[in-house]
Amino acid sequence: MKTIFSGIQPSGTITLGNYIGAMKQFVELQEEYNCFFCIVDQHAITVPQDRLVLRKNIRSLAALYLASGIDPEKATLFIQSEVPAHAQAGWMMQCVAYIGELERMTQFKDKSAGKEAVSAGLLTYPPLMAADILLYKTDLVPVGEDQKQHLELTRDLAERFNRKYNDIFTIPEVRIPKVGARIMSLQDPLKKMSKSDPNQKAYISMLDDPKQIEKKIKSAVTDSEGIVRYDKENKPGISNLLSIYSILTGRAVADIEQDYENKGYGDFKQDVAQVVIGSIEPIQTKYYNLMESSELDDILDHGAEKANRAAGKMLAKMENAMGLGRKRR
Repeated sequence: MKTIFSGIQPSGTITLGNYIGAMKQFVELQEEYNCFFCIVDQHAITVPQDRLVLRKNIRSLAALYLASGIDPEKATLFIQSEVPAHAQAGWMMQCVAYIGELERMTQFKDKSAGKEAVSAGLLTYPPLMAADILLYKTDLVPVGEDQKQHLELTRDLAERFNRKYNDIFTIPEVRIPKVGARIMSLQDPLKKMSKSDPNQKAYISMLDDPKQIEKKIKSAVTDSEGIVRYDKENKPGISNLLSIYSILTGRAVADIEQDYENKGYGDFKQDVAQVVIGSIEPIQTKYYNLMESSELDDILDHGAEKANRAAGKMLAKMENAMGLGRKRR
């Protein structure tokens, strides 16, 4: 069985875009693959965090994973900082990486632009990400387009390590979903929906209540044509709403277009809102139940144990390959 690894930062409540582009598909992937789903809290501290908010976000994200349908009997869900091998392997991968290639990373350029000082961790984020992936003999990494460059670097570092030390790493393949990989902002449909967007109308949080969801979708930017038709280039706003409707209902875009052939945007937006609310409400119910129970911590403890066993084996191989520590008899 092939292995999949994916990590999400606990930097705030995930959006509908995160759910569609990642979690919804993880639920399907866990049926066919050996899945490791990691809450990458060590990546989150590359920028300043409030410790109490961070801890709350970690548990909240774990609860949303489970509420979305991740089954701890089928997949391993764990917190990155509870598996020390990630930081240890991350340092080793830093020693394999070159400063020049890290400085060329688009995300580093974007996040450091115009700032007087940035943390060294922001620069060395990609080698830690590489370690996250390589520790589990990962075959496939499902990511959005914005992480593709980091995955290419991960492959380069793995190949470099294999050539220089020992051929121990599986070279992971990038898995970019064909549908729903990039749900766009409701206020600027030319950019990705993001929980860090200063305009709260631009995204739907997975914990938004029905009234908030309805209000945000009704205020979504569209166009003046008044025809519900998928045309990503000329009608990005309506096309984005059609994608959301299609993915959440499993219906073809062409069939949805036909339903609204003689209807306006008002009717369409109202129905999109109801589809989103109908998809999110059951997840929210499970989420709040998990947040109030001890089950969540039990699942995370068990996930950390499984991840530590798997990562520890690869870490030992890495240390042996690089000549660290004493030779084991």
